[in-house]
Amino acid sequence: MRKLVYFFIIVLVMGVLGFSVSACSSKRPKTVDSTNIDTLAKDTTGEDSSEQLIASTPMPKAADELFDDFIFNFAATRKTQLKRIVFPLKVYRNGKIAGKIEPVHWKLDHFFLRQDYYTLIFDNPKQMDLPKDTTIRHVIIEKIYFRKRMVKQYLFNRIRGKWMLTSINFAHLYKNTNASFLKFYQVFAADSAFQNQHIHNPVRFVGPDPDNDFSTMTGEIIPEQWPAFAPKFPQGMIYNIIYGQKYTESSRKIFVIRGIANGLEQEFTFRRIRGRWMLMKMNI
Repeated sequence: MRKLVYFFIIVLVMGVLGFSVSACSSKRPKTVDSTNIDTLAKDTTGEDSSEQLIASTPMPKAADELFDDFIFNFAATRKTQLKRIVFPLKVYRNGKIAGKIEPVHWKLDHFFLRQDYYTLIFDNPKQMDLPKDTTIRHVIIEKIYFRKRMVKQYLFNRIRGKWMLTSINFAHLYKNTNASFLKFYQVFAADSAFQNQHIHNPVRFVGPDPDNDFSTMTGEIIPEQWPAFAPKFPQGMIYNIIYGQKYTESSRKIFVIRGIANGLEQEFTFRRIRGRWMLMKMNI
């Protein structure tokens, strides 16, 4: 992902400073206050000062070429979001219109800017090149809530050369195209004993060579060694960005943890073997 200097400013500021629609029984969509769209607590300390600082730098025109560049700008300030949302913003539940959000009710959503990382799911290595594709016109950001068993999808479209948020959709977690893997991952991320039962023997390991900063080394990890190598996997809520990739009920998933400011990336390749998801490879 190309990172402009501007984005580093955004990330640094956000790092220092610290998501539900009511049912609609009538046929006409009703106005929705976006504070009811997300019930998770939000830290808004210092938000005004950060907005003023970042808003003073206009969004670069080049940011609309790659979605990744755009989303870092979009997530920074309410002012930018108000310019890049199609209002009234339509909100759907399971594909059916549930309400609309007017500009006055929109609440700033920083997405993953206040984390050190975000997560991605791919079916194969070829899909991992999609974030660099400047011809993409449709992208979906998913917030996956495991405890609520719900996925909140933000649908973005490039309209006349500019990325715009055009709608939000809520759907049941286990109707998601990655449902089988997500159901597995929820337990895998939180239960060390479950992890040990789903570690292939052996797991291929690729990582930096401690004796050479410019090369990598490969090796194998057996299940007994896993506790010494096991990273901390994100729990509770994770993100996924769909850059147009078409998911299938494939037997392989690549789970990526991508650092925001440091450029570090971890890749975990899982395969479903005789109905059981197993960790096959770890690339850090």
